[in-house]
Amino acid sequence: MAIDQNTFQISSVYGLESPVRRNLKRLFLLRSVMILFMLSATMALFYLNIPLPKLPLAFTVGGMLLLNLITLLRLNKFSYVSEKELLLQLLGDLTALTVLFYFTGGYSNPLVWMYLLPLTVAAVALKRGFAWLLTATAVTCYSVLVFYYVPLSHLHMHAIAGKSLDIHLVGMWLGFVVSAGIIAFFITRIGQSLRDYDNMLASIREKALMSERMLALGTLATSAAHELGTPLATMAVINKELSQDLAHQPEALAQLNIMRKQITRCKEIISSIAENAGKTRADAGQGLALRDFLTEAIQRWRDTRPATELVVHITENSFNPPIFADVMLTQALQNLLDNAADESPERVLFEANWDEKNLTVQILDFGQGLSHEVQQQLGTPFFSSKKADEKQGLGLGVYLTQNILARYEGTLDLSNHEDGGVLTTVHLPLKNLKVH
Repeated sequence: MAIDQNTFQISSVYGLESPVRRNLKRLFLLRSVMILFMLSATMALFYLNIPLPKLPLAFTVGGMLLLNLITLLRLNKFSYVSEKELLLQLLGDLTALTVLFYFTGGYSNPLVWMYLLPLTVAAVALKRGFAWLLTATAVTCYSVLVFYYVPLSHLHMHAIAGKSLDIHLVGMWLGFVVSAGIIAFFITRIGQSLRDYDNMLASIREKALMSERMLALGTLATSAAHELGTPLATMAVINKELSQDLAHQPEALAQLNIMRKQITRCKEIISSIAENAGKTRADAGQGLALRDFLTEAIQRWRDTRPATELVVHITENSFNPPIFADVMLTQALQNLLDNAADESPERVLFEANWDEKNLTVQILDFGQGLSHEVQQQLGTPFFSSKKADEKQGLGLGVYLTQNILARYEGTLDLSNHEDGGVLTTVHLPLKNLKVH
């Protein structure tokens, strides 16, 4: 999988470290383990009085230590890491190992398995062309060591703890143990890094699809607003004429007054669609104290649903910050209140609490609650939990509310209350709502 600078930028936006940078960190740790293992093996061979070329060993280990120091400084000072840089690091490791093996027995060195470690990292972390380049380099180096190397004597039978052991075979055993541990510890984490990146891409695709749906709904809403203007104007004229004709019938006038308010409400909704289309959060609303914003939203909903008793409790809090009075946020709260009133037409409870960090709104109805099937599909566009014989909506209320809350990093939770009904909970971080 090729990872370039665009990947780094996307990862930074979503708070996820780029896979190449993460793999470079793991290569740093892997190289540190290799250095410790080589130092330990060298000390053990010196203890067994096996002569080793000191200068080549010092050059190799020193070179790898220098490479690790450069890597550490690079990771601390810079964020972006390219695949080419990771390739050069791995080529440096192959060079150091080749120099080491040349002076310590060539292909007969029991530690020659260490060639596989950079190749394993390359196969997982680099694109195919780079991985094959490293493979060809390692095979070439190994092949050259078959013919050209400095022989290393005394690598066979030695008495250790009263037993005669072949040092070469012991080295091969240690090599297997260490390589198995390294692969299990490091390579699985490299794989996890790539899986995290795949999850990030899936999240981006999901958000892009959601944006496309919202754009389509916005287009339909704008078209509907344009077409509904004339019928609403006609209804308003008829309502006014009927009010004049039925001036001496109080009951009829009360019904017409309700109808007039509903027509006015529809006109306001259509006007808000036209006025707020394409606006950003900064200019979509004006600053308003949090308590006043909630009070206005509640009163606005009460005007549209006068038959439903709404019991309101808003916390008495001296902290009352100014927030963006976003029309869309008001609409989100009204959507939730509408859903509660549809299930519980007689009475709905509304409670709002906040501190310096978060706003929590809870709405409780006294309906039948949510079935398991409904809970699984809530938030899906055009899914409605209403029965066939009840007033049907478009099945967009929860979906639109979730998207509106997501603009402010808010969350929506709907659950069955222990005493019956549905408890709707909204959490909103105030840092994204405050007017600074």
